[in-house]
Formats: sequence, C-alpha cells, structure tokens
Amino acid sequence: MRLYWEIVRLAFQRQLTYRAAMWAGLATNVFFGLLRAAVMIALYAARQEVAGYSLQDAITYTGLTQALIAYLSIFGWYDVINSVYSGEVAADLLRPMHYFGFWLAVDLGRAVVNMFLRGVTIMLVYALVVHITTPTSAGQWLGLAVAILLSWLVSFTFRFLVNLAAFWTPNAAGIGRFSFGFLWVFSGFFMPLRFFPDWFRAICEATPFPAMINTPVEVYLGLLTGPDLVWALTRQAMWAAVLIVLAQFVLGAGQRKLVIQGG
Repeated sequence: MRLYWEIVRLAFQRQLTYRAAMWAGLATNVFFGLLRAAVMIALYAARQEVAGYSLQDAITYTGLTQALIAYLSIFGWYDVINSVYSGEVAADLLRPMHYFGFWLAVDLGRAVVNMFLRGVTIMLVYALVVHITTPTSAGQWLGLAVAILLSWLVSFTFRFLVNLAAFWTPNAAGIGRFSFGFLWVFSGFFMPLRFFPDWFRAICEATPFPAMINTPVEVYLGLLTGPDLVWALTRQAMWAAVLIVLAQFVLGAGQRKLVIQGG
C-alpha cells in the first residue's frame, strides 16, 4: 500500500511541475464557463425555474461542470494507449504491483492536483463574479465529497477500459475520441440531464456517464436529498464496481494477447 501512495505523491508532484499549462487551462475553463453561464442567462430570459433548476442553479451548474473537466479528464486521457504504443507497457507490467492499481494511483495524484488548483479555483472565481448556489448542510457537503470521489473512480475505470483498446487496435485514440464524445452528452456535461426528455434521460441513466458529472452536480445543488441521494451514491458505487470487474477481465485478455504476440 505504501508503494501506491508513493506513486500518488510522485504523480502529484509531476502535475505541479507544469504550472504554465495548469494556469492556461484554468483561464480557458473560466472563460468558457462564464460564456456558458451567459448562454444560460439568455435561455432562461424571464423564466425563474426550468426542470427544478433556478437560474442561479443553472449558472452554478456551468461552473461545476467546468470545474470537473480537468479532475475527471473528460476531454481525453490516452496515457495507457501511449504506453502500449511506445512499448513502455512491457516495463509497466513487470512492476511489483497490479497494472490497474499502478495507473489508478497515477491518476489519483493527477486528479487531486486538478481538483484543488483548477476545480476549487474555478468555483472561487465564479463566487466572485456571479451569485452561485452552495450546499447548506454538513450532510450535503458529506454527500458531495462521496459523490466526487466516486465520480473520479467511475471516470478513471471508464477511461482505463477505453485505453485498453490499444492492445487490439492501432487506432485506439480514435476509439477514445468517439467514447469521450458520448461521455460529454450522456453525462450531463453539455446540458443538465433534467432538461432533456424523459426517454433520453432513461437512456443516459442506463450508462455510467451520469455518475461522473450529473450526480455530483445534483448533489451539490441540493436536488438529491434523502433516499434519492442514497440511491444516487449507491448507483455510483455499483457502476464503479461493475467497471472495475470489467476492466480486470479486459486487461487479462489484453495481457494474454500481448504475450502471444511476443510482447
């Protein structure tokens, strides 16, 4: 376990070395976030509420989704793909630790840095510029902490699964771009899922994508309380468990293929 925490620490420090890229990404996220907030203001016009979202909630939603971009790497993550194509995967598989656990630790260090330096900062900027919604109880904050942690676990496992395509195809990055495109729509990143028709929401809820974005957003906004909150967190945990099991199965098949091919 200590070895994994050392990997988390090293990944954390590695992220801190790219300060220029970090601040550039932060500025971009803030700019597009406020642009999306302006669109929401225009869409609401004289309406006070849409599908349970007040205008203040809708503006806060744009900040939250922008704050989660870097934390969840929802615009793309190809580290495993690159390691397979470069041949580094051979050394990674020889490490005295599980391959999935190694990349989980690496991504945790990356995610923690981005959560605090970009995610929290974006919300602070929003609070200075516009009036945003904030959790009102300790229980809501606790539920949010659990939802954010589980959203990362679901996100990482999904990204890891997508990257494992590199064991079978020379164009895994193309599969990744296609998969991330689905994530943007079905997770509630582009638009709150409550704004969509019931039939489309049902399709989204049948995938793990809402567990990454929609669930933590609705927990933060207080739209999920009591049994609904418990069920939402349980569903996140279930998706995480399902994807982890699936990742182990696919990884095992990928390793056998690599060995058979002489890797």
